[in-house]
Amino acid sequence: MMTKLCNVSFDSEFIYAEDESGRKLKQSILWYPALMNATEEQRLDYTVGFTGFHWRALDEDVSFESFEYDDAVPSKIQEFFLTHKEINVAEFSKRIGVNATLLRNYINGFKKPSAARENEILGAIHQLGAEYCSFGLADGYNIPTARTAYLSDDSAPAYGLSNDIGKSSR
Repeated sequence: MMTKLCNVSFDSEFIYAEDESGRKLKQSILWYPALMNATEEQRLDYTVGFTGFHWRALDEDVSFESFEYDDAVPSKIQEFFLTHKEINVAEFSKRIGVNATLLRNYINGFKKPSAARENEILGAIHQLGAEYCSFGLADGYNIPTARTAYLSDDSAPAYGLSNDIGKSSR
């Protein structure tokens, strides 16, 4: 049984809590869109129950147990779909020839793709990005040089981006 946690805090990527011994645990805030989009005041307005934290105004619950999950930080595939809700999973799965339910299971962490399947999906994501970019170039649109703010430095290379994009080269 998971011990009771306390002292919830946040940064731009994680939600943190401490156990009774002072050990700090974390998990990605991407799993909790209501908390990710909440104000600091809303994030501080929670109660501690027997099994987790509850934000009544946000209708959000985070279990103590979830801080110990193996997938506390999303995989690259999960991160992509969690940050790009505009992508229709069913249509994307048709495009790449993967069963939509299976792809949703990968995204939700119920199943883990093999390394080959993961590379196939990430390759299709990169291809989609390249098609979006070429569409913009065909219309004379100038692609921004700054890296998108919601990608962490660790995840930028997974999407074919360099960590030094937009940085001055003095």
